[in-house]
Amino acid sequence: MYKQITSNKRKSFLLIGIFIIFVIFLGWLFGQFTGDSYGALVAAVAISLFMAVTSFYGGDKVALWTAGAKGPISKNDNPYVYRLVENLCITGGVPLPKIYLIPDQAPNAFATGRDPKHASIALTTGIMERLENEELEGVIAHELSHVKNYDTRLMMIVIVLVGIVALLSDWLLRFRFFGGRRSDREEGGQLGAILLIIGIVLAILSPLIAKLIQLAVSRKREFLADADGALLTRYPEGLAKALEKISNYKEPMKRANDATAHLYFANPFGAKTQNFFHKLFSTHPPAEERINILRKMV
Repeated sequence: MYKQITSNKRKSFLLIGIFIIFVIFLGWLFGQFTGDSYGALVAAVAISLFMAVTSFYGGDKVALWTAGAKGPISKNDNPYVYRLVENLCITGGVPLPKIYLIPDQAPNAFATGRDPKHASIALTTGIMERLENEELEGVIAHELSHVKNYDTRLMMIVIVLVGIVALLSDWLLRFRFFGGRRSDREEGGQLGAILLIIGIVLAILSPLIAKLIQLAVSRKREFLADADGALLTRYPEGLAKALEKISNYKEPMKRANDATAHLYFANPFGAKTQNFFHKLFSTHPPAEERINILRKMV
């Protein structure tokens, strides 16, 4: 378990490092075309940061409302679920989050909130009905691990980087099509032509590259939460069995959408939608891979 946790943390930070280098390179390339090496990059950072911080402080309420979550519940409303969450929080040393219930037969769950003191966890009625005690405990431990590992904060950084790439790509395309530096037009030459081709290709492909890196980071955090959740319960098989049951459920959640898909324990669009493109752009690693890793943990 500890080896898996260390590996996933290292890979997450490596992906973030690659992402930052990619953003800096894109900013430098934009500066070569405009003659302003820093202005566009600073503007893109400022706009993306403003949008991300706004969603960071209010995004949990939006996510809960989008999912149709009801609550928060008290111990009297659902003693079974409340005590499961409470016991795991005591074991893991994290504050008790607000607990919400989602009236949906699709088995799933998610955690949200900017830090452990402002966290919420939401469980569908379907997951409470379909999972045994140890399985539901594993899912809750997984979600609490997201909270404990500050995954929402990490994903905010990733969203900022994605926003910067999207803005720079759009500006780069507009700049090249609607006019560039006069010196570029006067100098011409092979270097200018090469830079132009690289710039256009990167401007077109950058949003796709950024999205794939974002998905890679998200998937690594899922593996990390699986390992941390198994460490918290000391029973990886419970989480593995929960994944098996949830991944075999065919129907999507009633209020599933792309904006909040990455928050859920498992893909909220159901097993029947998992064609090649859904798997490529899924925010979650394949359930089979997660199950195999869990069952190798000792």
